Amino acid sequence: MLQGFFNYDNPIWRFVGRLGDMILLNVLWILCSLPIVTIGASTTALYYCTLKIVRNEDDGDIKMFFRSFKLNFKQATIIWIPMLLLIMLLVFDFNFFGSVLAGAGAARILLQGITIAMMVIWIFVFTYVWPLLSRFDNTVKNTVTNAAYMSIRYLGSTLSMLISDVIIIAIGYVALFYMAWITAFMVLMGYPLLAWINSTMLDHIFEKYMPKQDPSRDKEVRPILQDLNLDGTLKEGSSEDTVHDLENLKNKNEE
Repeated sequence: MLQGFFNYDNPIWRFVGRLGDMILLNVLWILCSLPIVTIGASTTALYYCTLKIVRNEDDGDIKMFFRSFKLNFKQATIIWIPMLLLIMLLVFDFNFFGSVLAGAGAARILLQGITIAMMVIWIFVFTYVWPLLSRFDNTVKNTVTNAAYMSIRYLGSTLSMLISDVIIIAIGYVALFYMAWITAFMVLMGYPLLAWINSTMLDHIFEKYMPKQDPSRDKEVRPILQDLNLDGTLKEGSSEDTVHDLENLKNKNEE
């Protein structure tokens, strides 16, 4: 029993290891976000890692993080700077309408309502644009457009992600007054914890847009491989179908 418990393939230890991944990713994300203008690139790199972790395809947090950070830096920064300016403008407008139009009830409510609606759209796009950039090669325009489209197309998943993020933050806040160690541990994991949770839902959405492998192609290739020696020559007793298929492959390559 104890031998099974201390086995590192045990689900408990695997989960603990993932929590350790979140702490390391949080350090990387904070350090690479400090210049502010690099938040887009660091968040893209973060989602690159969490999406890999969800699919059990991770090969080292530090290596994965900086690979994506370098690869997507230009596009992520081009997307982030306008988004940063836009959210700053929306926050300013909300406060401006609240103070200047304090006595104009209907006008203030209408303008602040429009501002809030635009903030919600901003949050929707922010939720999808970095994971999309980390997973798919596309132009800046198409990435932002697809982020807006998917956030509405999969509105249920979008709301689920946002609600789960709010719940996690609320748990951390409430625990601060009763079990501060829980809050401290959640702070150590930081935003990567939310990205990890979001990635479990995002991965199911993105799978629908990944190119499908043709299983029939595997069935055609495997019999040919079984009749080949390591040096590429045919084994004795190989079927005529295999010889014919090999000739077809050679002809396609020559074309």
